[in-house]
Amino acid sequence: MKLTLHHINVVSSDVPGLDDFYRNVLGLAAEATSARPNLAGGGVQTDVAFVTDGATQFHLAERDMSFGFRSKQAINPLERGHIAFRTDDIAAFKKRLDERGIPYSDIGKFAVAGWQQIFFYDPAGTIIEVHQVDADTKD
Repeated sequence: MKLTLHHINVVSSDVPGLDDFYRNVLGLAAEATSARPNLAGGGVQTDVAFVTDGATQFHLAERDMSFGFRSKQAINPLERGHIAFRTDDIAAFKKRLDERGIPYSDIGKFAVAGWQQIFFYDPAGTIIEVHQVDADTKD
């Protein structure tokens, strides 16, 4: 089972201002449309901008306090943001969490088409996402 840093999600009530800051102050580039996750028809119902440093994506999302209610999960990754890792074996990773007694919210493909996602807290309370992409999904 391999894990790689995929994206950092930053939430704000001002996505255009956040996008301007990350692109014009930090010099990040707008993420290519083909590399963006497919949010169409999913549980994400807020404004999101995508930028990158060439290796890691930054998902700049509007704060959504009702995402947890819509997904019927305890953890809301759009309340205060999260750090996301991609894995090649989500089942093995969930087993690792189960063996250590670490609870997680399994939202499946609720938010992103083609991504199986789970969310949990690290010991400092940071929300962590781990996801696996379906073989036929581009990103």
